[in-house]
Amino acid sequence: MGKRDNRVAYMNPIAMARARGPAQNSGPTIQDYLNRPRPTWEEVKEQLEKKKKGSRALAEFEEKMNENWRKELEKHRGKLLGGNESSSKKKEKKKKEKKKSNRLSSSSSSSSSSDSSSSSSDSEDEDKKQGKKKRKKKYRSSRKSSASSTSESESDSKDSTKKKRSKEDYEKEKEGKNHHRKRKKADRGDGPLSSESLSESDQTEEVQAKKKKSNEEKEKTDKTKKRKKHKKHGKKKKKKIAGSNSDSE
Repeated sequence: MGKRDNRVAYMNPIAMARARGPAQNSGPTIQDYLNRPRPTWEEVKEQLEKKKKGSRALAEFEEKMNENWRKELEKHRGKLLGGNESSSKKKEKKKKEKKKSNRLSSSSSSSSSSDSSSSSSDSEDEDKKQGKKKRKKKYRSSRKSSASSTSESESDSKDSTKKKRSKEDYEKEKEGKNHHRKRKKADRGDGPLSSESLSESDQTEEVQAKKKKSNEEKEKTDKTKKRKKHKKHGKKKKKKIAGSNSDSE
């Protein structure tokens, strides 16, 4: 199998263009542009003069507009300046009024401060007096309470001692009556019986004497205990009163 022949014949473009012949003109050429109609020098001068005249009219119109605008600006400036002057005058008046009000307020504040200082001093004095009165009342009430407690304890102790004494007197009277009865019986009875009754009466008297001593010792111990308790209670009350006084101060 042989290879395919992919070769193409070479075509000379210049030769092909010559074979085609001259190209058709589709638009103006350079010669047409150079041969175009041109105005003369006189026509050009006339056009320049016309342009100058038009520019002069515009300049005159602009000048007139500027003059009108300047007049309006001057009027507006006059109004603004007048308003500024009036505002400056108003500001000056306000400043003067403020100064006057400040002077009046300072004078009133000084008078009020003096009044307030005097009133504050008076209020402080009143507070001190009230505090002293309260302290005195508390101290008196605490004294009264302590005195009442001591009087109550004393009355209780007196009542208890009276009751004990009344009981002892009653027992003594009973024992005396019993002893008198026994003696009468002994006198009425025989000799040995009387001696026995006498010995029994001696024993009863000894027992009674021992009982009296024991009762007296108990009373003494009870009194000492009550006194100690009363002292402790009084000390606690004094401490509480002192603490309350320090807190109130």
